[in-house]
Amino acid sequence: MSGQYDLVIVGGGISGASLLYTSAKFTNIDSIALIEKEPSIAAINSNHTNNSQTLHFGDIETNYTLEKASNVKTAAETLAGYLEHHDEDREMHDKRSKMVLAVGDEEVAELEARYDDEGFGDLFPKLEPIGREEIADREPKVVEGRDPDTELMPLQTPDGYVVDYGAVAQSFVEAADEETSVDVFTDTRVEDVTPTTTGYTIGTDNGRFDADAAVVAAGSHSLQMAKDLGYGEDKVLLPIAGSFFLADDLLNGKVYTLQMKKLPFAAVHGDADVHDDSITRFGPTAKLVPALERGRLSTVSDFLDVFGFSPSAFLSYANVLSDRILLPYVVRNLIYDVPKVGTDQFLPHVQKVVPSVEEGDIERAKGYGGVRPQIVDTSEKSLDMGEAKIVGEDIIFNITPSPGASTCLKNAQRDVKEVLSFLGDEYEFDEEAFEADTIDQFPRA
Repeated sequence: MSGQYDLVIVGGGISGASLLYTSAKFTNIDSIALIEKEPSIAAINSNHTNNSQTLHFGDIETNYTLEKASNVKTAAETLAGYLEHHDEDREMHDKRSKMVLAVGDEEVAELEARYDDEGFGDLFPKLEPIGREEIADREPKVVEGRDPDTELMPLQTPDGYVVDYGAVAQSFVEAADEETSVDVFTDTRVEDVTPTTTGYTIGTDNGRFDADAAVVAAGSHSLQMAKDLGYGEDKVLLPIAGSFFLADDLLNGKVYTLQMKKLPFAAVHGDADVHDDSITRFGPTAKLVPALERGRLSTVSDFLDVFGFSPSAFLSYANVLSDRILLPYVVRNLIYDVPKVGTDQFLPHVQKVVPSVEEGDIERAKGYGGVRPQIVDTSEKSLDMGEAKIVGEDIIFNITPSPGASTCLKNAQRDVKEVLSFLGDEYEFDEEAFEADTIDQFPRA
């Protein structure tokens, strides 16, 4: 199998699928191929069991700056508009209440300052503080059994989108595949990417593909492919595996706790499962692992390939992991995977959300969780907070830890413009139609 294409997209998760949809439906690119190494679309991190099912707006993510929250808000509204437009029966998502919960005087003061003084209340007009009685109406288990003298402050919003990102990715690919310009190849593993005089040849175990332009949206493997071509030498990855605990029907929507501002990882939160609201999921944990995919020993060598064993990589890891906040956090999260002991240690985080929960009420979610490739900048020897995009000659590499799924369509919108600059002036992007299909469908306050 082989072919000549204007654009080849490597990776069939939510990022690659959203770019396929955007380029196939709203540009006049003549030929596009999507290559995915798994037998099905969105089989790894985009699968609904392997992520937090959250559409991040930046409203209740208390480690976001106001600038980052503003950018994420626009991106999330773009995907939410797509869901409102194309998923009326809510087969791919559900919409529930969502809140961030401050517990105790110190946290309440911090959340009040964020909402009133730092501008988050103005940025998110649907986000509002509610009292104990309203909490009891919306989420009775949050106040049941809690000390009435403990100060609480929740900020609540109706924009609690719970998303099956795997199903959304599949919907993108199915819609794009209706176009005659699109070919989708699953169960096709990329073995090498070679520059040519007119673009790139992408060698796979299923043949070779020639492309005028390419976008690599292969999760943790994107940086590996970038480095093979000499890009991204100032970056390494800190792979973080997330796990979850399950309980019975305890919450109606999402309840987040406050996040540490220095950490890119999500705070422990509870939410009803997107497809089964009789199950409440708590997590995620965040465990450092030397692999690019969860449970696949073959990707340990891929991690070592990305790491590179350079002095700057070792120094960067040492600097990041010696942080007085990050190091205890990483060590503590290792304990949560230990049978019995881990459940005991994780229980207080659950009880912060639902005080009446006891040890026998929660259990490890077997088979849940994925790997999020946190990015380390070796020139600054620091942990980057968010996504990375490496733009080369006629090629883009996307590395998209959280909130990459939430921002997938906005990223695709930007990438399409970059791709068209690679291909030439005869290609156009109908941005007005794209926005009419997506963000214009988002319900405003």
